Amino acid sequence: MATAKVSKRGRRHPLANVALIAIGLLFSGGAYAAFSSATASADESTKAPSSQEQLENGEKLFAANCATCHGMNLEGTSDGPSLLGVGEASVDFQVGTGRMPLQMQGPQARVKPKQFTESDTAALAAYVASFAPGPAVPEEKYLDAQGDAANGAELFRINCAMCHNVAGAGGALTEGKFAPPLTGVTEAHIYEAMVTGPQNMPVFNDANLSPEDKRDIITALKYMENTPSVGGFGLGSLGPVSEGLFIWIFGLGSIVAITVWITAKSN
Repeated sequence: MATAKVSKRGRRHPLANVALIAIGLLFSGGAYAAFSSATASADESTKAPSSQEQLENGEKLFAANCATCHGMNLEGTSDGPSLLGVGEASVDFQVGTGRMPLQMQGPQARVKPKQFTESDTAALAAYVASFAPGPAVPEEKYLDAQGDAANGAELFRINCAMCHNVAGAGGALTEGKFAPPLTGVTEAHIYEAMVTGPQNMPVFNDANLSPEDKRDIITALKYMENTPSVGGFGLGSLGPVSEGLFIWIFGLGSIVAITVWITAKSN
């Protein structure tokens, strides 16, 4: 009887395992949130504080050009998402590439001539960032395209090539969306796209790709952009599709033309 009582006391409650898992998830989630907040704060701390004049200019520009869709307090509307927490990098990317203000509703915003000067873009970015912390405009030391091109090319193939093509030529996605080509894109905008994840692109924060990794990816992209194709005409760098189409049209077309010419000569 004594033995039976002891074993009964040592038996674990059926919900003990569930409680342990819940506690583990709670602590791991809290640690990740704290780490993400610390990373965002560190990014923000590297940026010099904006002047009051710049913030006032940004407020005027935002009210005149952005508030209709994004709300006066950046809360978002049915026509545009909230901008709270997007940071300076997102504004610099969207406005600096001409995607915003949006020209027309569609599957995704397209690149077009930018409508704001660099100083006005910086004022808009500073004003949006003043509401809530977010990714800052990258430091110049990560934009020199002097990193490790081999490492950058490997990282690009692993993380980016499935959408942007292994040569950065872009590619089609679903529902009329697409991954844009990366040729002619500035180093700053490439970096900002990685840390903000515009439209269909995932976010690559410093926990996924370090600033040095992002520098290496930029280096690889600029190397491919500035290095002539060793195989001759790139044909859009779309691979066997464009190459096969070229052979089909011009190769077979040439054979047919020669055949017609020989037949005409023989007659």
